[in-house]
Amino acid sequence: MARIAVIGGTGYAGSNIVAEAVRRGHTVVSVARKVADERVEGATYIEGSLLDVPSLVTELEGVDVVVCTVPARGDMLGNVRNNVAELVSELPATVRIGIIGGAGGSLVAPGGGRLIDQPSFTEEYKPEALEAIGILEDLQADDKGHDWFYIHPAGGFGVWAPGERTGRYRDGGEVLVTDEKGDSYISGPDLGVAVIDEIETPKHSRARFTVGY
Repeated sequence: MARIAVIGGTGYAGSNIVAEAVRRGHTVVSVARKVADERVEGATYIEGSLLDVPSLVTELEGVDVVVCTVPARGDMLGNVRNNVAELVSELPATVRIGIIGGAGGSLVAPGGGRLIDQPSFTEEYKPEALEAIGILEDLQADDKGHDWFYIHPAGGFGVWAPGERTGRYRDGGEVLVTDEKGDSYISGPDLGVAVIDEIETPKHSRARFTVGY
């Protein structure tokens, strides 16, 4: 079993990852700026922030995998990319890094353009999406160091459409996963399944992948 830390562990993506990791018997540390009132039994909750990387690194001592789920929105817009880069540089090289990005960096077809560059992409989401893409670019530019994986959830992923745990999903490689109707969706619990699957049985070393139904 792994010792997994989830930064943003009380948020939508983070809480589902924490729940799935605990469900499978891993040692789980949920890190957030404020400890949630509702907690997953079996997880340890601590206060910490990407805005204070030195303190965060101290709190993460001894973990095997760090999964960052913090979105670049609100007061975190403009603060996530640089602080993730600092965190990665400060963590021991043995720690595997997982990043939950957005759908914006997904390709719309093999060898095709990115979702964010399509006319249909909502303008107000672009700053958040671009910062998430920047994190991916930083990881890709570092040809040595930590092992990492980066997940693009489906386009319809979010707290507004929570869904249930089915235990299934499709891996689209770099291409946005859509169903036969062209819809792109994955529930919060099944994103958690995909993340813990990757931690338990790594298939994407220093690579990104998309998930959806």
